[in-house]
Amino acid sequence: MITVVGTGTGAPVDADVLAGAELVVGGRRHLDAARLPEGAERVVLGPLAPALDTVGRYVAEERPVVVLASGDPGFFGIVRALAERFGAERLDVRPGVSSVAAAFARVGLPWDDAVVVSAHGRDPRTAVNLCRAHPKVAVLTGPGAGPAELGAALAGHCPGRLLVVASALGDPGRERVERVTPAEAAARDWGPAVSVVLCLDPSRAPGPARTVAGGVAGRPAGWALEEAGFTHRDSMITKFEVRALALARLGPRPGELVWDVGAGSGSVAVECARLGAAVTAVEKAPDGVERIRANAAAHGVDVRVVHGAAPAVLSGLDRPDDPDAVFVGGGGRELPAVVTACARRARRTVVVAVAALDRVPAAREALTGAGFTCDGVLLQSSRLAPLPGDVTRLAATNPVFLLWGVRPPAHSEGVAQ
Repeated sequence: MITVVGTGTGAPVDADVLAGAELVVGGRRHLDAARLPEGAERVVLGPLAPALDTVGRYVAEERPVVVLASGDPGFFGIVRALAERFGAERLDVRPGVSSVAAAFARVGLPWDDAVVVSAHGRDPRTAVNLCRAHPKVAVLTGPGAGPAELGAALAGHCPGRLLVVASALGDPGRERVERVTPAEAAARDWGPAVSVVLCLDPSRAPGPARTVAGGVAGRPAGWALEEAGFTHRDSMITKFEVRALALARLGPRPGELVWDVGAGSGSVAVECARLGAAVTAVEKAPDGVERIRANAAAHGVDVRVVHGAAPAVLSGLDRPDDPDAVFVGGGGRELPAVVTACARRARRTVVVAVAALDRVPAAREALTGAGFTCDGVLLQSSRLAPLPGDVTRLAATNPVFLLWGVRPPAHSEGVAQ
């Protein structure tokens, strides 16, 4: 058996667990703090592959192995790699308190409604976008993705967020839990002892008790909400039939960034945010900007609203990040230039809603000219409408062309910066 022991934020390692171990693997601080059996080989975790090879030699000879890990080793920890390599049936896992649970405990908050993301050895943009979209996020940090980098990425978009930086959790002499703004976090050198960063939105009240954990579990069911669910001007809103297909083609999901360009009422932006994505809405009309903010607040989501006219405003938008998906719902004569500017930076897809037939070829050419594969449909729907005398007629909505361009997978990582 391979005994996997969680340590660092809970009780010290029981001496009985280590007794008889012939190989002990772990981080340097865990090994230094443990009473290793005399004669046991000690492997300091660095690159994982060599350590697993050493474990493999001992397992093949049926010699006892102990692996020391931080907190709960089954939560973004080494249990996954050990189970994949040696099989779950060989593991005896003794979990400790995870760093996420410990950090929330230190500040007296429940965390059943938190989103948890690891930025250790991963692209930090996923963590940044989750922090933008959700009111309670725990980020497991790593080199190049610590409090300073997280704070720098959030300072321009979410300056009101509160970052709780928890360092050396479980170490009585070194543990620190500090509350800072994103700008303050960006200005400091935090060193290597950071365990986890909590990103909290003080403006959003905690939700009710829940039976399903996770940041999106409490969201209302369904999408393509009725137009009555949004404040809009003179029916200038993407109709729910069009919105339904647009959302299907945009595919917004947690950890991604979506743009809604020419957002109008912001119905598409709000729905993408409800599905867990970080969203930036661009609108040139001042009254439209206020409507988008009001609609986002009414639905309990965070949408960053930028007042400006596309395509000019897009050049500096969300730098250095690029959107995963873009919805273009306005543009007028500038539509080809707007679509081209969006396509240059979209990682995955651009969806365009066009009411005027004359503008369809130019929008399609802009997508294909940017290297996207392009498809589209004409949406025509008729809704049930009551008439006097308890009868019903069909009321036609205005036809809308919906085009979508998809970046070929081979080029999805080579987006222009």
